[in-house]
Amino acid sequence: MAESLLSIRDLRTYFISKDAEVRAVDGIDIDVKKGQIVCIVGESGSGKSMTSLSIMRLVPQPRGKIVSGEVVLDGKDLLTLTETQMTAVRGNDISMIFQEPMTALNPVLTIGDQITEVLHRHQRLSKREALKRAVEVLNVVGVPRAEQIVHEYPHQLSGGLRQRVMIAMAMVCEPKLLIADEPTTALDVTIQAQVLELMHKMREDFGTAIILITHDLGVVAEMADHVVVMYAGQVVESVNADELFDEPLHPYTKGLLQSIPSIDEEKDVLYSIPGTVPDAANFPKGCRFAERCPIAQPSCFEKMPALREVRNGHHVRCDLVE
Repeated sequence: MAESLLSIRDLRTYFISKDAEVRAVDGIDIDVKKGQIVCIVGESGSGKSMTSLSIMRLVPQPRGKIVSGEVVLDGKDLLTLTETQMTAVRGNDISMIFQEPMTALNPVLTIGDQITEVLHRHQRLSKREALKRAVEVLNVVGVPRAEQIVHEYPHQLSGGLRQRVMIAMAMVCEPKLLIADEPTTALDVTIQAQVLELMHKMREDFGTAIILITHDLGVVAEMADHVVVMYAGQVVESVNADELFDEPLHPYTKGLLQSIPSIDEEKDVLYSIPGTVPDAANFPKGCRFAERCPIAQPSCFEKMPALREVRNGHHVRCDLVE
């Protein structure tokens, strides 16, 4: 069995104001092994992106706060590090590809400046060596005329090229862990396939583990070794990818899979899960999915189910699953 790289235990990230306490991430456990691709899926508002920002310790301040938990990377709890120590970890041990590359890239710096900044900070390369390495890594991720693009600005590039630049920045220091937050959103299917192939290449060439956050179950089927399903700030199902598609157990996971269009069936109307994700400032007393669940019992509205192992490696947060 592959050695564990990242271990998250009871992570809680809240947004606190005078009027409310918004529990964006509310006690999650996630494990990532070395070289493994773990996909986190769920609707908007489930806590996926806030989980990634919590791992990176980039939770928006001052209202956002990691109130408890452990995020252990290679034996080191990131939540106990000083900001200076954490700055040394970001970009070197952990890199992140953000959802929208146009807002993630600095519009007033050239592509070369933004990539070489990472190399200056973490590998102490000279300006000339860093620029040479930037061109090399842009070529690796399939950016054409890389020698010219290092001198261009983000607005001069297409969305697909900007996303490749983000991947180049993420992989330039060969990190142990890559977090990709919806990296293929708003890209056409051809570019999407190329981006996913690049992430596979990172795993193969550098042994990089990947946390891929997505709502696209087609991407999950193609990429994932293990899948974590999140709902209302909690993990509701955690299982290897093959088993998830063959035999999902949680009613929410079943609903997500049921809503995927199939080429084998003709339907006038696609299935959708009724209702919406509950307000994170006012979660219900019992199971957070109970209001939308087709098999909910009276007890589901009273008692919060625990995340428990029902089979070897298959964890589910539902008391109705045997």
